[in-house]
Amino acid sequence: MKHFRIEEFECKCGCGSRAMKRNTLAKLDLARALAGVPFVVSSGYRCEAHNRAVGGKSSSAHTRGFAVDIRTPTSAFRFKILNALLKSGFTRIGIAKTFIHADNDPSLPQEVMWDY
Repeated sequence: MKHFRIEEFECKCGCGSRAMKRNTLAKLDLARALAGVPFVVSSGYRCEAHNRAVGGKSSSAHTRGFAVDIRTPTSAFRFKILNALLKSGFTRIGIAKTFIHADNDPSLPQEVMWDY
């Protein structure tokens, strides 16, 4: 990866797990290049215990290494990041005031977008 270190995707509970899918990381790296702004990963891989602790869905793509949450400090960053995620092939996107969730989990519904 050109724009990230694998450590950025480690589970935040401290267990050290970072089983991200290569395809997800490749799409994310492309999105970062297209956006032209830094991506700060607030959540990458989550172990089952950490996912439960943060209130994640039991079917969360984070637990299978297909998902990432990216901080969006301003509306301009949010626009650039969203645009780049769509161009790089992410088809599952959630938008919140302070972050964007992107995943490419093939076991979940495709071409969907939601808000938090």
